[in-house]
Amino acid sequence: MVHDPLWVTFIKALVLCVVLLGAFAYMTVIERKLLGRFQHRYGPNLTGPGGWLQPIADAIKTVFKEDLVVSAADKFVLVLAPAISIVFALSAFGAIPAGPAGSLFGLNPWVMDLDIGILYIFAATSLGVYGIFLGGWASNSKYSLLGSLRSSAQIISYELGLGLSVLAVIMVAGTLNLREIVEVGIWSVSPWLWPGLALAFVTFVISGTAEVNRTPFDLPEAEQELVAGYLTEYSSIKWALYQMAEYVNMMTASAFISTLFLGGYRGPRFLDAVVPGISEWPIVWLVLKMAIFMFLFIWLKATLPRLRYDQLMRFGWLYVFEFALVAALVTGAVIAYVI
Repeated sequence: MVHDPLWVTFIKALVLCVVLLGAFAYMTVIERKLLGRFQHRYGPNLTGPGGWLQPIADAIKTVFKEDLVVSAADKFVLVLAPAISIVFALSAFGAIPAGPAGSLFGLNPWVMDLDIGILYIFAATSLGVYGIFLGGWASNSKYSLLGSLRSSAQIISYELGLGLSVLAVIMVAGTLNLREIVEVGIWSVSPWLWPGLALAFVTFVISGTAEVNRTPFDLPEAEQELVAGYLTEYSSIKWALYQMAEYVNMMTASAFISTLFLGGYRGPRFLDAVVPGISEWPIVWLVLKMAIFMFLFIWLKATLPRLRYDQLMRFGWLYVFEFALVAALVTGAVIAYVI
């Protein structure tokens, strides 16, 4: 582990929160513009040049909306629940390394360098579901409660596939430290490992999409079935906090996938022949890889219909779990008997 002074860590955490919340604001516009393109219509284009000031208008509208609270709701938990979601969403990203040690103006481009980085991210993202569950329960609404129960069942179902698929990476790299996994370069260890790692990558992307409640796995907030799921009784700032948590989780999932399977902050080495050292530019390569997966999440939303609840559970237990298990077993067998 590489540690910074406590005050440096605090400042980096503060900067990271500001960057993530700013990225959330503009991801909403980018998503709406891309969905407009996919659906042959205009996205937001009137607020500012090209519509790029839309987040400011949305923020003003959200802040000044009336904060409605159901009389029978648990008012304390109703406020606490969205705060839980956004706090754990922001804290999970802190373990993602954005470059080699000391590469950001002499600073380490991460908030925390943990030897159990993978476990930390799993723990933070899993605890975030308590915000959804408590929000649905505190609303005292059957639609909200059903949405929160769906979220809990969905997280439990797809956590297994997520854990088994990442097990293949851990066996190859021999560490839970995300920075060390990037330095190992799992795809360069042996071509015999490629089939297991490729299967693990696919199952991890599918499970990650389900974990962040994105289409076609957005059952907890199914408008056609549950009005708005666990968000039904939320408005104003509390509703916005849940939206922030969803998009920050989407960014965390994109960064996590990129770090585990695509080399994280490292770019293609052959580009060093063109521009020396370009493959190790901090932050740049991680952001580019994250952008690919963020686009994939939006593309899936525009393309696929929502699964029925029984289809979602069956898919998780009968396909994702089994393929993730096969990926872990194949990778383990290759490590034990081939290389």
